[in-house]
Amino acid sequence: MRLSDVSFRYSRRSPWILRDVGLSLRPGSVVEVTGRNGAGKSTLLRLLAGVVPPSRGSVAERPPVVGYAPEVFPVDQPFTVSAYLAHMAGVRRVSPASGTALAERLNATHLLDRPLGDLSKGSAQKIGLIQSLLAPPGLLILDEPFAGLDEQTRDELPVIIGEIAARGGAVVVSDHQNQLRDFPGAGRWLVADGTVATWDGERSRRAVIEVTMDAAEADELEQKLRADGHTTRRIS
Repeated sequence: MRLSDVSFRYSRRSPWILRDVGLSLRPGSVVEVTGRNGAGKSTLLRLLAGVVPPSRGSVAERPPVVGYAPEVFPVDQPFTVSAYLAHMAGVRRVSPASGTALAERLNATHLLDRPLGDLSKGSAQKIGLIQSLLAPPGLLILDEPFAGLDEQTRDELPVIIGEIAARGGAVVVSDHQNQLRDFPGAGRWLVADGTVATWDGERSRRAVIEVTMDAAEADELEQKLRADGHTTRRIS
């Protein structure tokens, strides 16, 4: 899949969010997208998924089956979870049993009879993940997928991502929580100032800064650093 000279803005008079972006995404690759809040990460993911077209440039060779889980799952729909997944299975032309199997794997079977509008953010995030995986995706796009998930599901999602990559599917993830920081072979895209820079984790030059501070202030600083696109690791 290739993005060639892609630029995007939401209207003719609005500012450019992305300008002249050129990217390639190989089958089987896993990429983590980082950058400050508001830099354009979600816009880039929507362009990759085909949710919005580029204002300029082109996107070529997008796989025919794309799974996309947005940062905010739209719960204002008149379905129970099971009815919604059955509907989406029909759209994807797969068996409704695939939704049930994924619900079991992602610890969500207790949600199947719930109306979508009654779901918490974390529960809605699970349903968004499940619908993106109903048909084996050639391209999987996940926008902040780990937010609000329970520990079991957070541990299982990287396993699923690895399985998709092993089958030749490409996976692109935006994640402030850095859950893929140790994922073998994962690449990185940094979104900043309307551009997207790519680097290989093995070739990139990185600096490590050790900071000692009051534990009561550590959570706030760590969240800010992650929101700015940095990787953090708590030692104690």
